[in-house]
Amino acid sequence: MVNDELTALLDERAIRRVLLTYCRAIDRLDMELLRDCYWPEASDRHGPFTGTRDEFVAWVGPLLRRHTMTMHQLGNILIDLDGDAAHAETYAVAWHSGEPPGDVRWNYVAGFRYVDTFARRGGRWRIAARVTVIEWTRAWEADRERIGAFGEYLPRRDRTDLAYRRPA
Repeated sequence: MVNDELTALLDERAIRRVLLTYCRAIDRLDMELLRDCYWPEASDRHGPFTGTRDEFVAWVGPLLRRHTMTMHQLGNILIDLDGDAAHAETYAVAWHSGEPPGDVRWNYVAGFRYVDTFARRGGRWRIAARVTVIEWTRAWEADRERIGAFGEYLPRRDRTDLAYRRPA
């Protein structure tokens, strides 16, 4: 009984780690890390996009590069384990800031849920299928002077970001 509970906790922890890694990959534009969150044959239905893992990575990379920053935050995560499969419902909010054609910076925020099927192979959990359910969105013009105004470290959208450098 205790071993089963411990195994379940470790499996849930591993799945949560994939979800968190996905957010880092998206926000840092780390397409290699993003690809690693999915099994090669995985499917993703993400707003107007439906396709495979590699098609999703090819679609989302250029879309994200249009933004000057993104920040994905996870909320409630409910995971149901079923042997080497798991089903997860994850609430999330994502902030996007960017500049469309013209000289106006805008902010876009979305509340959504990831409804995922995970598969464990060789002891490793990855996304096997994902559907993103968008609950709400909001967009507005942003104050240009506030971006990065309050921090010593500015965010980077690649592996030069502070999170990859492991500062002391």
